[in-house]
Amino acid sequence: MRRRIVAAAAAVLAIGLGATDARADRQPTGDPAGPLVATAPQPDLVDLRPAGFERHVDRRAAAGYDLANPRVVASGLAVPWGLAFLPDGSALVAQRDLGTVLRVRPGRPAQQVARVADVVAGGEAGLLGLAVSPAYRWDRWVYAAYTTAADIRVVRFRLAATPVPQVLVSGIPRATFHDGGRIAFGPDGMLYAGVGDAGVPSRAQDLTSRNGKILRIRPDGGVPADNPFPGSPVYSYGHRNVQGLAWDRHGRLFATEFGQSTWDEVNRIVPGGNYGWPVVEGVAGDPRFRDPVVVWPPAQASPSGAAFARGTLYVAALRGTRLWTVPVDAAGEVGVPVAELVGTYGRLRTVAVAPDGALWVTTSNREPRGVPPAADDDRILRFPRTHPQPPV
Repeated sequence: MRRRIVAAAAAVLAIGLGATDARADRQPTGDPAGPLVATAPQPDLVDLRPAGFERHVDRRAAAGYDLANPRVVASGLAVPWGLAFLPDGSALVAQRDLGTVLRVRPGRPAQQVARVADVVAGGEAGLLGLAVSPAYRWDRWVYAAYTTAADIRVVRFRLAATPVPQVLVSGIPRATFHDGGRIAFGPDGMLYAGVGDAGVPSRAQDLTSRNGKILRIRPDGGVPADNPFPGSPVYSYGHRNVQGLAWDRHGRLFATEFGQSTWDEVNRIVPGGNYGWPVVEGVAGDPRFRDPVVVWPPAQASPSGAAFARGTLYVAALRGTRLWTVPVDAAGEVGVPVAELVGTYGRLRTVAVAPDGALWVTTSNREPRGVPPAADDDRILRFPRTHPQPPV
């Protein structure tokens, strides 16, 4: 299927990259390859942000973390995916292919605290996103997104060796690839879920389907009265495979999304927004769709988890084997992305900010995607702040 891409991007591909990048290996699954261009005017890179973006935003993102001296919080994990913090500062971690939930805290061995019995893994499917209830101290609810033999579902349960999930959303078609799976509570107290197109692109434009969408539901699974489509959990549509959800300090939602073979994206999400897939990929300049605020070639990104800390969006990149830092100013304008940790720890799946302000990052090297795992993979790395701050 042909994809419409802005003329500027096409010119860069044709003139600046040559035939070598055009022959780059392309995967039809979650981590496709693509031409080596980026969204910022760094050496040999080109700024491809949409016209009209402010240029006064800082040209480099101040990371605010000591990225050279991480602490290994846990090692020997099996494809850690979801990561969510409990009120005491420990973390719950989902092992995708095993269907297990671990409790992790610095200086102590990881402890299995639950196994979700009906998880069926394979490819990109399995136990995916985790979220902890904002009222966990009182209600003890843990939320999860995962695939069964038949569907993608969102559930909640209380920690137990074999919990009994309370199903909130079910019946969403699943696939080996493009299931999405990231869930997170927004500042409005609602639960948001990124759902992939499950390999059927047309579903993303079909408002009767929940594939290719970001969903918004109440903590009990009901549909909020102020959702953009009455009676529907759909919050935004036209997505291929959203795997990162993060809100800035002003309550604006940003989502990371896997492209097919040309552009990965960061999108600023608005209620009812149509983000174009599969009609467009990347920046289209088409008034029917909302353009991304950042695009990368998949070889430099394949973006999964996302988190905000002090005006910077952190994006964990799988195929790109790096951590992108993207400055976002008070007006929501996006500055120039800067790549950190390039190739240092392999594929990075999830990034999250702990209650004490530290940055936690999970690797994803124990899956057959071309990066040989280290002996202690997969790991969870904790990066301290360069200037300590009070707990969040």
